[in-house]
Amino acid sequence: MGRSPVSLSRLKLGRLKVVRRQLLQRYEHQPFVSCLAGLYGCQWRRYQRAKAQPGECCCSRLECGSFGLLIVTFFLTLVFLYFWSEAQNDYNDFDWFNFGNLGFWFPWSLVLLVVSAALFTYIALLLVLAVCLLSEGQRLYLHWSHKIGILVTLTFSISATAVLSDLWSKEWKTLLLSFQVTAPFLHVGGVLLMTLLSWPIALHFFRMNKRVRQVIILGLYLAVLFTLYLVPLGMYSPCIKEEGTLGPAPILIGHRGAPMLAPENTQLSFQRAVEAGGEGLETDVTISYDGVPFLMHDSTLRRTTNVHEVFPNRTSTPAAMFTWAELEMLSAGAWFLTRDPFGTASFLDLEERSLVENQTVPMLKDFLDLAAQHGRLVIFDLRRPPQGHPYHDTWITRILEVLHNESSINSSQVLWLPADQRDVVQELDPELQQTSGDRASIEELQEEHIVHLNLHYSSMSQEQISKYASVNISTNLYVVSQPWLYSLAWCAGAQSVTTNALHLLKNLHKPIFLMTPHEYSMMWILTDIISAVLITAVFIFHWWRERGLPFWSGSRQVHENGPYSKFRTAELSDVWSISSLSVRGEGRSQPTSPNLPTISEEPPV
Repeated sequence: MGRSPVSLSRLKLGRLKVVRRQLLQRYEHQPFVSCLAGLYGCQWRRYQRAKAQPGECCCSRLECGSFGLLIVTFFLTLVFLYFWSEAQNDYNDFDWFNFGNLGFWFPWSLVLLVVSAALFTYIALLLVLAVCLLSEGQRLYLHWSHKIGILVTLTFSISATAVLSDLWSKEWKTLLLSFQVTAPFLHVGGVLLMTLLSWPIALHFFRMNKRVRQVIILGLYLAVLFTLYLVPLGMYSPCIKEEGTLGPAPILIGHRGAPMLAPENTQLSFQRAVEAGGEGLETDVTISYDGVPFLMHDSTLRRTTNVHEVFPNRTSTPAAMFTWAELEMLSAGAWFLTRDPFGTASFLDLEERSLVENQTVPMLKDFLDLAAQHGRLVIFDLRRPPQGHPYHDTWITRILEVLHNESSINSSQVLWLPADQRDVVQELDPELQQTSGDRASIEELQEEHIVHLNLHYSSMSQEQISKYASVNISTNLYVVSQPWLYSLAWCAGAQSVTTNALHLLKNLHKPIFLMTPHEYSMMWILTDIISAVLITAVFIFHWWRERGLPFWSGSRQVHENGPYSKFRTAELSDVWSISSLSVRGEGRSQPTSPNLPTISEEPPV
């Protein structure tokens, strides 16, 4: 028995309500898509953009190239940003290096960090917009201004990386060291990113009508995914160790005092280092023209004194060619307030600022007396006077005279670092703790009576440190100022570190990253399992959803209820009008209204 006209009208009306609800949902979704397309390609109006239909490529060749370039730029910018952010330990050296070449002070390191972070954020946002558009099935169109922005960012990243690699290649060792702390967290972040990307990957995989494309996209995705899953098998970190095997924290030696709190190599700086809890003091020694050893790191006075005001014609003269009377005329603290190398001078009160301004170049004798008074170890580099200097040949002897006859320090408090005439020094004063700045075999070190090694932190090796410690040779690493680097030195077993940040590291009571092998294994295995389950669920969902999509024949779509033709409206797209309607169980076809836009839909079961 056929349906009555009333029931058929109700059926059509019910279907119309369903369609209206679906279209309204799509209409309400359009502002989100419009925002994405507008930000990515400046396509703010609906008619300006198009959907990528099932089986079609997501964009033209030009846009595919732009999208690929965007991905490459993202990864290169990420590498540089990570590289430069992990190099913060040496920002001060970088800025002073530029000061020496340019002649003026500027915080280039921070500017470079801010610029790289801004460019990375810009590229990352573009990539997120592109992925969101692909997830919505939209065809990509990147605006020309963004294409220029990508090229500028790519050029910046490549140029900056190349220049820094040439001038500052040792920072790549810092990058590799940082992986020993950050790799577990980078692994989790990478797996999370690949899990999120599974949504657009699965969507386009099941919509592609060419098997080759499907194999390529799925193969690349799975290759990267499984590589990330297995990366932890090759990870190494001294901070992954059994419970109870962590040694004592390295003792802290103030690098030129406490240069973040007071001008470097001044009495105030060393007093601040003692107050901050430093167990040792490091400095640099030069001998004046009239034989007074004083503290100065650079070969000239230009950077850390006001020599340009007092002796404007002698700014490039070696510091050792000044007499002590001339050196006493200089201020060794005013530069700290004007240049503020660590961004800490602005926090000083008026009394402290006045104290800083009144700092003068200190003598070695005063430095040694301060260390003796507080029972601190000392270590210093000794700069040999230039040719023509009265003490060019007797410089070692002059320093020993100050140690033995003019200061109150005990020789056992001194870590003797100069390698010149070491045998003579050892014979004259066997109580000095002989310290070497070079790695050598244990036999060579013992032959020279070496009891300490003073090494750059980039040569940090748990195996080497343990080997030297087994024969009572301790290792000091310089200059370690970042908490993550200090944590790594702690886990590696270093006995001491030279630092600019005494006041910060003293408050670090345990390494910032420390876990047992079992905890680490559980961490990465659970991460991989959860990711695999979520990715599998995403692919199953898209397979199930796309399985029910109608297939295409030319420009018409065939559905089980009849052929439909596609038309566009000013507000909505992908709306289908009925050209014929078959009603199950009805002997004859009912006429349909040509002006009634409806969509065929199976009645709910």
